[in-house]
Amino acid sequence: MDGDAGGNGEVLIATLGMEPQVVTITLDRLLYLGYQIKEVAVVYTFSPGIEESLATIEAEYAKGLYPGVRLRKAPVVSSAGPVVDFCGEEELRALLRTLYGEVRRARRSGATVHLCVSGGRKVMGIIGMVVAQLLFGPRDCVWHLITEGWHPGAERRLHLKPTDRAWLVSVPVLRWNEAGTLLRTVAELEDPAEVVAWYERLSRENRMKREEEFIHRWLTKAERDVTRLVCKGLNNAAVARALCKSEQTVANQLCSIYEKLREWLGHPDCTVDRSVLIAEFAPYFAKMEEKG
Repeated sequence: MDGDAGGNGEVLIATLGMEPQVVTITLDRLLYLGYQIKEVAVVYTFSPGIEESLATIEAEYAKGLYPGVRLRKAPVVSSAGPVVDFCGEEELRALLRTLYGEVRRARRSGATVHLCVSGGRKVMGIIGMVVAQLLFGPRDCVWHLITEGWHPGAERRLHLKPTDRAWLVSVPVLRWNEAGTLLRTVAELEDPAEVVAWYERLSRENRMKREEEFIHRWLTKAERDVTRLVCKGLNNAAVARALCKSEQTVANQLCSIYEKLREWLGHPDCTVDRSVLIAEFAPYFAKMEEKG
């Protein structure tokens, strides 16, 4: 069931403990909320109970419950061999390498990352947050799963009933790629909530500035018009009609746009195509329309 990363879709990376329902319920909730999860990477150790949990998740996949969602196994292995538990520095370094590798792999494929830190040892969540700070982009999310009424030893339910209550709480991530500005601001703000709110606002503003630079400095006027209509969901024929061009001209201009976008994105390993263009710039054009 292992395979390539989620491409331009979304990847769930989940730490696994003795309760496999943390993974299945998180996946169920993300799919219910409309996220296009294409792969689930389960990070696990080699203790018997954990391997049983992994087998339980594999059995759910064998039932065909998640068509189109790949399952990827990501074992924690140190230089000394498979890690059973985190008893020393070498095991923690192996955990860091595993989580770092999985997030980096997904990010390099162009996928949005959803990291669930509710399963397994507490240290897995801590290291997961460190990796998120190092690698996450503005669209990536860390999630904490809360289920009402469940407690250790209660009857295991891999999928919740409609009457059950569960929440995925988004955990703020302060990314270190903007650490200099962050540290100066933290020194002036006393309330952590203010720091998080300021940081999220700064991230949105920086993203808008970068998008505006690409649209107005990298693209020609003709390419901007094509990009705007494509981001509205029009196909090539509809774009051609709206701009009084031939479909071949629109196709040629899109090829040029994709090449420029690939360079702007830093030459990612994934294919830069229509879906990437829309994912990157549809929110930008929607925001511009709101401003009038």
